[in-house]
Amino acid sequence: MRTDTTIQDVFNRFLPEYAQVSNFSERQYLAVKCITSCRTAEMGAHVSECESCHNTYIHYNSCKNRHCPMCQSMDVDVWIDKQQENVLNTTYFHTVFTLPEEIYPLVYSNQQLLYDALYHSTNKTITELSRDSKYLGAQLGYICVLHIWGSKMNYHPHLHTIVLGGGLDKNNHWQDRNGKLFFPVKVMSAVFKKYYLEELKALHEAGKLEYHGSAEKLKNQYSFKELLNTLYSKEWIVYTKKAFNGAQSVIDYLGRYTHRIAISNNRIERIEGDQVIYKAKDYKNGGKMTPVSISGTEFIRRFLMHVLPKGFVKIRHYGLLSCRNKKEKMTLCRNLLGCEQYLSRLKDKTVAEKLLILYNKDICKCRYCGEPIHPFRVDGRYMLC
Repeated sequence: MRTDTTIQDVFNRFLPEYAQVSNFSERQYLAVKCITSCRTAEMGAHVSECESCHNTYIHYNSCKNRHCPMCQSMDVDVWIDKQQENVLNTTYFHTVFTLPEEIYPLVYSNQQLLYDALYHSTNKTITELSRDSKYLGAQLGYICVLHIWGSKMNYHPHLHTIVLGGGLDKNNHWQDRNGKLFFPVKVMSAVFKKYYLEELKALHEAGKLEYHGSAEKLKNQYSFKELLNTLYSKEWIVYTKKAFNGAQSVIDYLGRYTHRIAISNNRIERIEGDQVIYKAKDYKNGGKMTPVSISGTEFIRRFLMHVLPKGFVKIRHYGLLSCRNKKEKMTLCRNLLGCEQYLSRLKDKTVAEKLLILYNKDICKCRYCGEPIHPFRVDGRYMLC
């Protein structure tokens, strides 16, 4: 029995059946085309030949689609290397802002607008509370990363926020709380709810929202008002995990979370008949990974729910880490804390040099005789990247 089943296998097996009963959006179709063609002859290749022993190497091109589980590894490592320049050797917190499930159909119908609203309301919440002298009285730096799935690939939009455990006050002095969280979770929840619903109502009143599928009933003013009443009456979920211990743990965490997609290949166990068996967390059993079996078409439906809108920026930096602030203010923070700045190993390096540094893999030498090899490009049928 195969144990190396990939999402490409699932797509190749069940896409014809899925296409008969479901429609693709333009973005979903592109993701499907990329994933099914990734690292095949359809994507073209780089062919290399050793000048000494004449051995030939064929490296099929990857699709570079951000939803493809076969294309994330090197991108993650390069991104992390760049981000380390702005990591301080101090406390960080991991805060998660989650939308209530009652709003999911409306969010799915308006992904660009209401995902953006999630970032906006999170930013306003952290900014308001951090500048309040009752809590900290300083400007923080934080990174926000959108995830829109649960472990079973169910639709579950939430924002992971990595928050610097201190900041600069108006006199550019460092302020922190000695590794303790400075915001009460219930206060964060209330402020987050206030800002998100303010933006939701503004979008509704401006006529910018669309209503599809199970959200269609919200075209009715009374139904929309009823939804708002329900959302206002609920306590929204915001929680903060245990603080990270120093810069390296932050860097490791960034690698696990920033470029994650709905499901990775190592969680797919096998295909049995018309079923796909994959591993997911069982939260009723302490988060233990257990097998889940669903039909192949349902697997594809769930996966495609998490394809992001075109041009959507998933990782965003705020406060001290925003583009206009980080060069000057992060330098000041390092000086105040006595932190050394990490220097990038990969900046201005070629792909071959990056592979050698990251994985000790020299693609410029023959693996048999060690002599130089000469690559040339072979175009494929689909040059999707």
